[in-house]
Amino acid sequence: MERTSHLAAASLLWLGVFALAGAGATSRAEAQSLFDSCEVQAGLGATYHFWGPTGGVVLPVTLTWSDNRYELGLFRVATTQLLEDHNYHEPRVMADPYWGMSLSRRWRFIERGPLSGFVGFGLAAKTESDQLSATRLDFASQLGVRFRLPGDRVIGEVTLRHWSNAGIRLPNHGQDFATLTFRLNSDLVGVPSADVIPLAAVALASATGGSRGGWDEGLLP
Repeated sequence: MERTSHLAAASLLWLGVFALAGAGATSRAEAQSLFDSCEVQAGLGATYHFWGPTGGVVLPVTLTWSDNRYELGLFRVATTQLLEDHNYHEPRVMADPYWGMSLSRRWRFIERGPLSGFVGFGLAAKTESDQLSATRLDFASQLGVRFRLPGDRVIGEVTLRHWSNAGIRLPNHGQDFATLTFRLNSDLVGVPSADVIPLAAVALASATGGSRGGWDEGLLP
């Protein structure tokens, strides 16, 4: 029965993946641009509840595409979440470690220089039900800031995330956690973009009989 629940949650999530991907690509050209804009980010996060720490360490890996409009995230909550409660002598166990995955549509609502703000909404699935949510398939919402460090070589995001079932089943306190993730631009390795010779320029020079003593020699070391 437990395995069936896992499969059902995974099936619904991947069905959402195909639905959102299809909504974001209506032609081959647009589909190609989706792959061109894929970004993988990884980092670290922590759980909280009502702005109080609960001690959960989160390991996030996210994939975004279509100019950061869509996000698929894999999250490992690696430690037990404990909540200090005056009704209990000992910290209350809210959730044990688990794996979670989310699929969200994002909207950018502000952009100022290297900073941009965004919100997102979608679905989340996790391997365990607990005191935070009685269901394993929840709604996922997020509020975040995307930033670029000087030189545009490092891109990062700080994101506040909330998963809950909207009161469909109780308990439904909701899983709250924040993540900090980074992506390193590919310019850090390989040939710098400023040193790449455009193929169109080479073809144009050949067609117009460019002199070997002038422009052509400038292309050689």
